Amino acid sequence: MSEKIRYTDEELQEFKELILKKLDKAQRDYELLKANVMNSDGNDTADTSPTFKVLEEGASTLSKEEAGQLAQRQMKFIQHLQAALVRIENKTYGVCRETGKLIPKERLMAVPHATLSVEAKEGKRK
Repeated sequence: MSEKIRYTDEELQEFKELILKKLDKAQRDYELLKANVMNSDGNDTADTSPTFKVLEEGASTLSKEEAGQLAQRQMKFIQHLQAALVRIENKTYGVCRETGKLIPKERLMAVPHATLSVEAKEGKRK
């Protein structure tokens, strides 16, 4: 039996459903992070109160910076998931871009936006 070169349409549909679920959750998480950064939960007189403490302001700034970094990472994750959907449509999903072989289904279930097999990824680190 020859080696499989791509996933079947049924398998691709299964991956697509998984990715769409992850994409939906990622977009909701991104919106929450973005709201935190933008402080869209309201500006009231507490923001301008002269009794605020410098440490609290510093912690708030740090928290916003962390949320901003998390939002950037989340957006990158969303872009990777969207690119995976394009590969599904092109029927190239699950093919390692280094070796040209199929990435194991278990890896794609864990990391659905993967474009490298474990072997290829480990080879890049060396």
